[in-house]
Amino acid sequence: MNLNELKPNKGAKKLRTRVGRGPGSKLGKTSGRGGKGQTARKSGPVKAAFEGGQMPLQRRLPKKGFNAQSPLVFQIVNLRDLEARAQAVVDPSILFDLGLISHATQPVKILGVGTLTKKLSVKAHAFSASAKNAIEALSGTVEVI
Repeated sequence: MNLNELKPNKGAKKLRTRVGRGPGSKLGKTSGRGGKGQTARKSGPVKAAFEGGQMPLQRRLPKKGFNAQSPLVFQIVNLRDLEARAQAVVDPSILFDLGLISHATQPVKILGVGTLTKKLSVKAHAFSASAKNAIEALSGTVEVI
């Protein structure tokens, strides 16, 4: 077998439909575009919402309502999680590496659920009052980013 003898498999190539080639092709005369008019032309089909030039419905109706800003959503880390896995210095990138938060770029809030026995230096975007008191009670530091 030579390269000049290679051919595609049977049925792998489909010929394009040639329209406007007489009545025997079933796509002669109007070439499958129906009768006369705008939709029979090359750039004929108009957008679904086009109303023939009159003011469209979505522009005739008044504006209504507003879109409220979405509230700031914190990723939550509890003191019991810090007790179990954290090192002496804790910040969002370390929490991400430990798998305590899912996104290193979203804000983090430390909550006071659980007890803490280690002295920690914690950097986060927000702290609950109980978490702040628990960290500072062990002479740890709290820094709001």
